[in-house]
Amino acid sequence: MAFRLKLVPEKTDIDFFHIQWLTFGISIVLMVASIICVGVMGLNFGVDFKGGTTIRTESTTPVEISVYRDALDALQIGDVSITEVTDPSFRDDQHVAQVRIGPREGEEAVTAEVIAEVEGALKAIDPAITFPQVESVGPKVSGELIWKAIGAVVAGTIGIMIYIWMRFEWQMALGTVAAMLHDVIVTLGIWAVFQLKFDLSIVAALLTILGYSVNDTVVIFDRLRENLAKYKTMPLRDMMNLTANETLSRTVMTASTTLISLIVLIIWGGDVIRGFVFAMILGVLLGTYSTLYMAKNIVLFLGVNRGDKPKKRDKSEFANVDA
Repeated sequence: MAFRLKLVPEKTDIDFFHIQWLTFGISIVLMVASIICVGVMGLNFGVDFKGGTTIRTESTTPVEISVYRDALDALQIGDVSITEVTDPSFRDDQHVAQVRIGPREGEEAVTAEVIAEVEGALKAIDPAITFPQVESVGPKVSGELIWKAIGAVVAGTIGIMIYIWMRFEWQMALGTVAAMLHDVIVTLGIWAVFQLKFDLSIVAALLTILGYSVNDTVVIFDRLRENLAKYKTMPLRDMMNLTANETLSRTVMTASTTLISLIVLIIWGGDVIRGFVFAMILGVLLGTYSTLYMAKNIVLFLGVNRGDKPKKRDKSEFANVDA
């Protein structure tokens, strides 16, 4: 007899609307508080958005990011990001990294003295290192990246809303978008409160969160549409509870397996992707919550047209008239 792991019983009867005003109220409060925190405290933009200097390094010895980081932290030059670059075209003894340096407080650009300090510190730990490329990004270009990042999130949201609207009902489209905005806004609020570094990898995480959230919501709404046709007289609230319970096992299993992978990455993945992974963990938790307690609530508030679609009339009004 095969062993089957069950995180959720086959049949559950959970009333997800029992405390609907409390859960919906908490979501609204979190969204408003997050918007206020972002507006008042601001986001801790990384080098991608603040501008700065990117130094490309090459060496015949393998790149050890932790050693590089310790050497540069001792300089106390502010925001520093180090990533290893890999490419199939590189030689076996060609090891490349990118060091991004943000400007110090009150300065618009990284000075030549700071660049010289960085190169000297890296030379001290690796005499074979060279610096074939040094590029600077000014505040104007960084400002353009911020607006492009906002545009990417907005475009993704609008595209998903249009898809849900065409695939299901407009009430479900609004519920889905509200759930996605809840996840993104609360994540931004947490980033503002704790002043975590916000760079392009976090923008990528936000776009991934949108996709994860809508995937979970679409599964429930697809089952809801089936139940609408199957149980024509069942009250909408009871039907939505039934739908959520029928898909609960899938929701929990998907969230659990995703979290296992993300937890492994946040422990052993290193500093480079830690911010991205942390944002994804928040997105999975918030996405599961908003699907069960926000998207469905909005659909229940708005109601769904449960009437059968009228039959198409004949093209000619004289079609049924005997000649």
